Amino acid sequence: MNNNAIEGRKVTIGSYLALIFAVIFFSGALQSNQWYGVFDFTTLNGSFGNVVYSVNDTAEGVEAASTSFRGKGGNGARDGFIFALTLIPTVMFALGMINVLEHYGALDAARKLLTPLLRPLMGIPGNSGLALIASLQSTDAGAAMTRQLNDEGHLTKRETDIFTMFQFSAGAAIVNFFSSGAVLFTLTTTSGEPAVTSSIGLAVAIMFIFKFVGANIFRVYLNITEGKDNKDTKPTTVAQENA
Repeated sequence: MNNNAIEGRKVTIGSYLALIFAVIFFSGALQSNQWYGVFDFTTLNGSFGNVVYSVNDTAEGVEAASTSFRGKGGNGARDGFIFALTLIPTVMFALGMINVLEHYGALDAARKLLTPLLRPLMGIPGNSGLALIASLQSTDAGAAMTRQLNDEGHLTKRETDIFTMFQFSAGAAIVNFFSSGAVLFTLTTTSGEPAVTSSIGLAVAIMFIFKFVGANIFRVYLNITEGKDNKDTKPTTVAQENA
């Protein structure tokens, strides 16, 4: 699909509804084991089960030790292959969902609403907004969606590089912070005072700010090494490159 066709598509009420669903779906707001978890990307993506690697008879009964799908003690290329294998379901699921949402106009609505915000902030178009939201929850989903946007001509190479830097800084910030970093805010000193004096909200705000700072530092670097962005340059699809 060329850039003129992308820009010329009409944004309808259905497009905005698809965008709202996409934001909720990829944001992690509904991540739960409750019924509404079916509307969350991470919940539906699921997880691999544990592999039992030993069974011991104890005084209390039978005790089974287990490890993850990747096993225990792996190394080298083979362990790397198993790790890559665990990423395939996430990537395939993310690409499938983005294709469905694109069909219903979510990317068109994101482009119209978010371009006035993301263009001055990072120099990228608004249709990258869904990949941005997904990257806050899953680095795999964000990377896969960004690659697809580039291949289909929604992003130029320069825009892809800048957007990748945004994702690289504090990858999957929301999930990683609230699953591990947020526990620091529960620690106290021996006198009962909080060990961390700042707030969770401040920590999240700093992460977001520096993600934008990192993207713009790289943007400045590209301006110095490659010259300023040519506004007349249109995204190029893989099909056009091979033609």
